[in-house]
Amino acid sequence: MRIGPTHRSHDQASRIPGADRPGGGATETVDAVVVGGGHHGLVAASYLADAGWDVLVLEERDVVGGAVGSREVDGWILDAFSACHPLALASPVLRALDLEEHGLRWAHAQTQLAHVARAGSGPAPAVLARAEDTAALLAEDDPRDGRTWLHLVEQYEQIKGPLLDAILTRWPPVADAARLARIIGPADLPDFLRFALLPTTRMGEELFHGRAGRELLAGNAMHADAPPTAPVSGMYGWLMTMLAQDVGFPSPQGGTRELAFALGRRAESAGARIETGVTVSRVVVRGGRVHGVETADGRRIAVRRAVVADTSAPTLYEDLLDERDVPAGLRTRLRAFLWDLPTVKLNYRLAEPMPWTAPQARGAAVVHAGRDVPGLVQWSAELEAGSVPEQPFALIGQMSGIDATRSPAGTETMWLYTHLPRGCTDPGAAEEITRRAEAMLDEYAPGWRDLVLDRWVQTPQGLEADDRNLGQGGVGGGTQQLLQQAIWRPATGLGGPWTHVRGLYLGSAATHPGGGVHGGSGYLAARAALKDAGGVGPLTARARSAALRRFHDRPAPAWTART
Repeated sequence: MRIGPTHRSHDQASRIPGADRPGGGATETVDAVVVGGGHHGLVAASYLADAGWDVLVLEERDVVGGAVGSREVDGWILDAFSACHPLALASPVLRALDLEEHGLRWAHAQTQLAHVARAGSGPAPAVLARAEDTAALLAEDDPRDGRTWLHLVEQYEQIKGPLLDAILTRWPPVADAARLARIIGPADLPDFLRFALLPTTRMGEELFHGRAGRELLAGNAMHADAPPTAPVSGMYGWLMTMLAQDVGFPSPQGGTRELAFALGRRAESAGARIETGVTVSRVVVRGGRVHGVETADGRRIAVRRAVVADTSAPTLYEDLLDERDVPAGLRTRLRAFLWDLPTVKLNYRLAEPMPWTAPQARGAAVVHAGRDVPGLVQWSAELEAGSVPEQPFALIGQMSGIDATRSPAGTETMWLYTHLPRGCTDPGAAEEITRRAEAMLDEYAPGWRDLVLDRWVQTPQGLEADDRNLGQGGVGGGTQQLLQQAIWRPATGLGGPWTHVRGLYLGSAATHPGGGVHGGSGYLAARAALKDAGGVGPLTARARSAALRRFHDRPAPAWTART
């Protein structure tokens, strides 16, 4: 099933499959081709076109956006993949594109986040609009935790600029990391580095005396797939929690698709062309340099400067490149590539908002439901052990509470997602986790089933069928555990957007900084292409690609992957 809008919001010639394309087999030449019109691809196209490059975006689906899209049902708007975007609103990459000038409008709920892990009508941990109100709620659990919250927010405000720049705008982030270190100060830097490595369970124990603060951290850490006892999971939880207090869990007014459409209009306004319904079947390489792409219908497009692939790592290295163009060592290392946990997503149209027993959850943008911190450790262990959890943990979005345009007055569009063990392909497992997730909701919102008008279930197989970048139903472009970050993302020796082929860049969640709607991966790919094309860039690009090829031409060591 194709998921997309019923209207065309871009220039017609760039949206209609086949518009303005040469006859079959003809060759055309542009400065750069962007393979894939997901949000990273559109970001890359904008920055390249801003530099005066002739850019062509080729998207195989009939609508741009990739995993930033929506489905319209009888006037209701359901987000098909991602939905709430704190990183997008905070991202310096997206802010610099002035997307509000291209029609984007953000919508917000008053309560950003609530965590329900106990049945009954007692208060739930929550992030409210004002830090002082959040602190007061945490102080009900333990007065010391309210003070801790305000101190954390104050520290975050001091470092968020260089921190987000380091994460999203540079690879490797040497200058921004140095700026961050100067703000933190040499005396406090060792403690900050230790803090950044903490598992979320330990971070919560060290920061908070009561359960409420610990549950907020741990629930937010589960937006990534690092187990709560694993290193750096605490940093995920801390960053998402601080973003919730800073910018909230916003969503584009009119559906997540509006973010993609604004990015498309931004790219076109800079001069990029966007064609949908075009499947790229091959990236052409000769003499160690990219020369262009071929499409499934026999079209050939040559490039003067670059190809940026907004695709998964397996798609680029196993499908788009000829086998002879991928060094043997790289092929071996890619066998160790690990997808993030498979996702099962349930989408509901409700006659009324959810009747949560916890007041803080009513109308909250996002609700984390089903497990306290020990329960999250058990849930994660069950998944890592290959078991379908008996009691799931779920992330829930209440989209009409964020944006009233999503559904008729007094109703609610709501999604829930949870996970299955890696590699689980049994259709019965998706049915079983759906049953268990809905039974979990019965505990926290009794009577909610009476409000259900209909339900749309997205299985891991369905998610991948609708967007090939969501391999095995993973929504993060590959696991975000430490073992597949930095220089190991997507495989040892790659890390950033560069590949072993000159002029070929991977600009998707498969590369640093990984999953999330932030534009960082697309921006870094465009930045690398621009740098390699100017000044002494061609010389350094040649040396870099030769070094990467030599590294990957070597046989991979025995501990890399089984033969």
